[in-house]
Amino acid sequence: MGVSVVRIRVLVVDDHRIFAESLAAALAAEPDVDVSAAGSGPAALRCLERGAAEGRRFDVLLVDADLGSSAGSVPAQRESGSGPPPAPPAASGDGIALVAGVRTAHPSVRTVVLAERDEARRAALALQAGAAGWVAKDCSLSRLLAVIRGVLREETHLPPALLTGVLRELTAARKHRTDSERLVESLTPREHEVLRCMVAGLGRKDVAARLFLSPHTVRTHMQNVLGKLGVHSTLAAVALARRAGVRPADLGPGGLAGDVVERSGQPA
Repeated sequence: MGVSVVRIRVLVVDDHRIFAESLAAALAAEPDVDVSAAGSGPAALRCLERGAAEGRRFDVLLVDADLGSSAGSVPAQRESGSGPPPAPPAASGDGIALVAGVRTAHPSVRTVVLAERDEARRAALALQAGAAGWVAKDCSLSRLLAVIRGVLREETHLPPALLTGVLRELTAARKHRTDSERLVESLTPREHEVLRCMVAGLGRKDVAARLFLSPHTVRTHMQNVLGKLGVHSTLAAVALARRAGVRPADLGPGGLAGDVVERSGQPA
């Protein structure tokens, strides 16, 4: 009786046809790897959805950091073995943006970014978006397979030359976020609600109607928000709020009512 082999399902996402086909073929030669390819972000998401629906979820996503910059495209599905016919090409998107989308929609999938250049800033952004690794496109097949198997063990993989730069970028980003959070915490509950409305894109009159306040009162609150955050424009306030993780106001019917009631016992 033979020993059952645990197979690793890998999805290669790259719009450079020759590279994607070559990488898919090399990976498919491994006895424990099943590989598919997608030529764009939307096509990759369709592959992930289809795999989940069929009970054949992907384990690892290999995505081009510069997805969308190449002229060519690869079929949306190319698998060792039988599979659905290729889907029509879809619009491409940035590779790091795709990483963030996959983390939200398919949190169990481990993502590795394939890059032509070692860039500490972009590698840090990829890790913040949810990537588990950043490797060079020209790395050896054995190195790539080691990374694939490593991220499935919850490891994070970076080229040694990038470690110092990535740590510096992540530390700076964390400090920036912490400073932003501290400023937001200085707001009163009412000012915080006004800020959430600003993040949602509401103007002064809309905020006034939403919170049942006069436009003059909202103007005062907005001025206080800008002053406490140390910025001089609504755009700058919104950017800082997003860094601090402030959620936009719920614009559905009565979306803010609950928050206002809960905070009504606190100073405004």
